[in-house]
Amino acid sequence: MGSAAAIGEQVRVTGLALAGVTVLVAEDPHAVREAWRALSDEVTLVIVTPAAADALGPGIVESTRPLTAVMPP
Repeated sequence: MGSAAAIGEQVRVTGLALAGVTVLVAEDPHAVREAWRALSDEVTLVIVTPAAADALGPGIVESTRPLTAVMPP
């Protein structure tokens, strides 16, 4: 079974740690891309904030590996 991770601004993703999600705080586009590249192969679900999704580009949510979900604004 895979794990879940969240990438984005601290105020939006920190609470997900309470549900066992690996939280990768990224406050700017460069940090978002670095966090994405640092994801473990075991991560099967990535939750991203809208700003993180913008930094990663439109193709990221079309990907099925890892499954990526964008938080509502």
